[in-house]
Amino acid sequence: MNSELTAKMTARLNKIEGQVRGVRGMVERGEYCDDILTQIASVQASMGAVAKMLLDSHIKTCISPRLAKGDESAVGELVKTVGRLM
Repeated sequence: MNSELTAKMTARLNKIEGQVRGVRGMVERGEYCDDILTQIASVQASMGAVAKMLLDSHIKTCISPRLAKGDESAVGELVKTVGRLM
């Protein structure tokens, strides 16, 4: 993973950390359940965006080079990885 991607992911994860703290605060204050669930969905979407960024990098920098070298086991690894994300 290159330093630019690391910086982007770190920035997004910092924002997500703030979102999670916000959700915890909502729970502690006993706010309306639907509002909390909406914020949880937002956190999940944000985590999904980070996962997509990392998956894109993984395919380009880890899987593709292995396939180019004839390592077909990379396909199975990728299938398992995508399965975990679904």
